[in-house]
Amino acid sequence: MLIEVSPADLAGCRYAISPVIETTSALRVLTGHDRAGVLHPWVRRMRPRLAPLRRAEPALGALISLFRRDDNADFLHPSPAGPHSSFAEELATVRATPLSVARAELDRNLAGHRTPPAYAQRILAAPDVVDRLADGLRAAWETLIEPEWPRLRAVLERDIVQRAGRLAAYGWAAALTDLHPRISWSPAGAIVVRHRDTGRYRLDGRGLLFVPSLFADLALGVDPPQPYALVYRARGSADVLGPPVTPTGDALGPLIGGARAAILRALAAPATTSQLVAQLGLSLGTVGGHLAVLRAAGLVTRTRTGRSVTYVASPLGEALRTPG
Repeated sequence: MLIEVSPADLAGCRYAISPVIETTSALRVLTGHDRAGVLHPWVRRMRPRLAPLRRAEPALGALISLFRRDDNADFLHPSPAGPHSSFAEELATVRATPLSVARAELDRNLAGHRTPPAYAQRILAAPDVVDRLADGLRAAWETLIEPEWPRLRAVLERDIVQRAGRLAAYGWAAALTDLHPRISWSPAGAIVVRHRDTGRYRLDGRGLLFVPSLFADLALGVDPPQPYALVYRARGSADVLGPPVTPTGDALGPLIGGARAAILRALAAPATTSQLVAQLGLSLGTVGGHLAVLRAAGLVTRTRTGRSVTYVASPLGEALRTPG
């Protein structure tokens, strides 16, 4: 696939965060429709929640039965408006889909696809199918994503700041570097994507919508009237959803201790004590004790919001965590 760009497209590019795309992408990973890769720790942690969730909300099973590599129903993942879109806003967009539009997209989705289970077919044929599928999305969001959303959003926002800065300062080639192994920049003025779709597309001054994701590996949207969109894996996904990887030749562990080094690496994005417990597999007392030591040493800071206390690496801790 070639996506031809012009100088005007650089100014037209936008970055956005989509809670709904994160929810559906997480479901695809959790159900094995997409490879887990570095997200295996998250899958092991969340898998026990899936079966009870499907029993409680049958529409979730109908939603999962639609998953395929391509031609998914577009109304179930609307184009995000910007970096501050809320799940409620995006879900309202889903619910506002006219039934005729939903029916046409579901028919396209199911064409050549495996036959859904009988209960899912009844839901997909129901006159309130749009609301029922939206209910399935809401149930998945509330169970799988929402409890950790502030931490996940922090990683996505950090990726946007870094990549948007590179695009503005250095242009397309720099912005696409390390975005995905299947994406490259052609000096002739085009984004090259190794993809089943071998077509040629033009942005025509509209720019490209970049959507970082913690769960999606790579997804492209080139179907009008939606803006051309590129969903890509944000940097830091492995560290925020599973145990942080210890770098080769690590000197931080011997300096401050293995557990404290793991906590400091995990705090590349803000986290509560309970989130660190879930991510690192340490006890609550152990994490609390190490956080107290790291805070006393000036390596982490904390912020209280209501009843929640969030920790993050301080500038000194960040410098120690990522030596140059």
